[in-house]
Amino acid sequence: MKTMKTLKQTTLITFALFALSGVTTSCKKGCTDPKASNYDEDAKKEDKNVACEYDTIVNSNIVKSGSVTTSETWTSNNIYELEGKVVVESGATLTIEAGTIVKGQEGQETNASALIIAKGGKLIAVGTAADPIIFTSILDNIEFSQKVGSNLTKTDNQKWGGIVILGNAPVSTENGDTEGNIEGIPADAGYGKYGGSVAADNSGTLTYVSIRHGGITIGEGNELNGLTLGGVGSGTTISNIEVYATLDDGIECFGGTVNISNALVFYQGDDGIDLDQNYSGTIENFAVIHGDGIETDEGLEIDGPEGSTNTTGLFTLKNGLVKTQGTEGSAGDFKSKAQGTIENVTFTYPSAKLKVRASYQNDCADSKTDALTHLTDANPTLVFTNSKFDVVSVYTSSTDNANTNDCTVFTADQTAAEALITSGSGSTINPISLFSWTAAGINNEL
Repeated sequence: MKTMKTLKQTTLITFALFALSGVTTSCKKGCTDPKASNYDEDAKKEDKNVACEYDTIVNSNIVKSGSVTTSETWTSNNIYELEGKVVVESGATLTIEAGTIVKGQEGQETNASALIIAKGGKLIAVGTAADPIIFTSILDNIEFSQKVGSNLTKTDNQKWGGIVILGNAPVSTENGDTEGNIEGIPADAGYGKYGGSVAADNSGTLTYVSIRHGGITIGEGNELNGLTLGGVGSGTTISNIEVYATLDDGIECFGGTVNISNALVFYQGDDGIDLDQNYSGTIENFAVIHGDGIETDEGLEIDGPEGSTNTTGLFTLKNGLVKTQGTEGSAGDFKSKAQGTIENVTFTYPSAKLKVRASYQNDCADSKTDALTHLTDANPTLVFTNSKFDVVSVYTSSTDNANTNDCTVFTADQTAAEALITSGSGSTINPISLFSWTAAGINNEL
């Protein structure tokens, strides 16, 4: 009797342990996706504390050309090649993942490759400091997971075009027009139009984006810059941008209201930051750094409205560094009715000269509206605050009914400019820390 009871108990305990084991097996947690590298074939339930892991599949280059008419995404496991002009049309959104590399194919003048966001299109290019989105040339030997290549340098430019973004924000073009056709794009192409009446227009987001080895001359005064912004609105987000080794301008704004922050232009062939057609946004925490051997013109080239419309907008340049590492180029040229505020900007050159243009009429007897009059008006619209430089120079380039530059600057105008533009402490920007993620930062060139 006692023995039978013990056997029965033993049987029950064994069954219970077996059942408990079965319950444990059926409830085992882990990664249940067979595609994952840490897939657990015994797992019956997903473990919230153990994420599935996937090996990156690296594919070959994908060539893109023509129009993007429906929204699409470019992923970081591919390298994308631009063949000619790739145009994101109105209504379409191009999304580019962090860490993606895009290479422009070779081609000069109208055959140059470029990424163009047409009016009504959007670009969502959101990189990170650890995984920036890189636009470069097909000649660049940069590969997957790399941040820089090894065969192109800071003076290697004109290898492809650049990025062009066009929007519906106000511009002031010639002849009172409120719309223009962006330089670098033939007027008959149809996708180069920019400008409108939507100040808060949204063309997307660019952050932690590096644009390298570009810039193409289409014709005299007609170029593709590193980053060209035409009528781009304040609904667009642009921050943490690098333009590295470009033939023409680093960043050029044709009107528009977009704000830009944390921007580096490094070794541009023409102007670092070029503002035209009454751009009225804010560029803050920026650096323009260049050197010899690339025929640099100006660190800053600033123009105001060209026509009779949208003439009241004011730009702001705030907390910036504009410098040469050699002797080429000059600090800044404020011309063509420039109007806005330059605040806490440091200009570092062998002779950091700020040029302000004056225009005269009536056989050089009287002043007419230009940057100088905006500076010296009772309610000035060109204002310099706490910026650091060496020299102010008023110059003129216009006369009545003549194509010569034979007017002489009034002594009173030079004196007035010197009194209104005084050197201060300048910027607080630290390019080495702020732009450590860039090609210039990684190459220890800052």
